[in-house]
Amino acid sequence: MLLAWDLWGHVVIATLLTIPAGWGVAHLLTRWRERSNHPEPARTAYADVFIVIGTAPWLWMILTPGDPSAPDRAVGLVPFHDLAQVVTGPAATAFVQVGGNLLVFAALGALLPLRSQKLARLKIVAAIAAAGSLTVELLQYGLELHRVSSVDDILLNTTGAVLAAVMTQRWWAG
Repeated sequence: MLLAWDLWGHVVIATLLTIPAGWGVAHLLTRWRERSNHPEPARTAYADVFIVIGTAPWLWMILTPGDPSAPDRAVGLVPFHDLAQVVTGPAATAFVQVGGNLLVFAALGALLPLRSQKLARLKIVAAIAAAGSLTVELLQYGLELHRVSSVDDILLNTTGAVLAAVMTQRWWAG
C-alpha cells in the first residue's frame, strides 16, 4: 500500500484540493444557468462538476505511463483472463486493481442519472461508461503507455459505474 501512495499520493492530494474549488465552480455555473433559464440549474451544475472531479483523477492514473521495462503495448481480449490473474495474485494488488477499476467511472455512474432524467436508466449509464472505458483503453494502446489494454478493465469500469448508479437510484427522481 505504501508503494501505491508513493505512486499516486500526489493525485489524491490534487483531487482533494480541487473539491473546494469544485463547489465554487458549481455555484458559479448554477448562477449562470439560472440566468439562462436552464432547467434544474443547481442539480445539473453540481452533477457536471463532480462527475469531472470524481473521474479525472482516475483517468490521470490510467493514462500515466507504466513501467518502461514493460512492452509498449499489451492487449487482453479474453474476458476474465487478466482479472483471474490479478485476483489469484497478491491480495493487495487485487484490491488496488479491482477496486481502482470499479471506481474509474463511479462518479459518472452515480451522478449522470441525477444530472438528467433522460440518462436515468442503467442501460444508458452502462453504455456511456463502456464507451468511455473503451476510449481509455484505446488511448492506452495508441499512446504506447506500457500498460495492458484489457477487456476486463472495460468490464470492471462499466460495472463500477452501474453499481454507483444503482446506489443513487432513489435520488434520481428527486
